[in-house]
Amino acid sequence: MRITTKGQVTIPVEIREKLGLLPNTEVEFEVVGKAVRIRKVRRAGAGGRRGKSIVERLRGRGSVRMTTDEILALTRDAN
Repeated sequence: MRITTKGQVTIPVEIREKLGLLPNTEVEFEVVGKAVRIRKVRRAGAGGRRGKSIVERLRGRGSVRMTTDEILALTRDAN
């Protein structure tokens, strides 16, 4: 893996998925001896931010127009 001229590196998809590094996830770097550690930024009061960003990315992507009652009826019939 190489660093680009802009100082960028691609995090392999397996690592991103395992650690939940979604687009727009804030990360921080820490120098530990001669190594660099990367981790997700944890902020107080940030609860719900991940869910909010997922909902925003999915907004408007539904292809079937259903009311909430119709969706609930389908999920209840499945049980």
